[in-house]
Amino acid sequence: MFLVDDEKFIVELYRDILEAHGHEVIDVASDGEEAVRKYKKMKEKPVVIIMDQRMPVRDGVSATQEILRINPDAAIFFGSADLHIEKEALAAGAKGFLLKPFRIEELLAAIEDAEKKRKKP
Repeated sequence: MFLVDDEKFIVELYRDILEAHGHEVIDVASDGEEAVRKYKKMKEKPVVIIMDQRMPVRDGVSATQEILRINPDAAIFFGSADLHIEKEALAAGAKGFLLKPFRIEELLAAIEDAEKKRKKP
């Protein structure tokens, strides 16, 4: 799992909840530019990336497009309060969009679905 959000308390909340449900958070980034830079250097790519939209330096849609150029199979889910960005995020290649605040069950279900799809031959 790779978490991309500029709000530290949200990253820590995601991390705590995801790890409590058996998911490993391999890295975090606080803006889209940092996310792309870190993703390029990762030897083992994460199954799921949780991406915010509004961040300093580079937004989530732009970071999503760049990450998908590197790895078209990346499963990127937006967790954003910007409902108007949903169509753009999905058009950029995001696998799903969760409107903040969302129920943690929604996030867990999206992650589990992505992991199942990735394990299929």
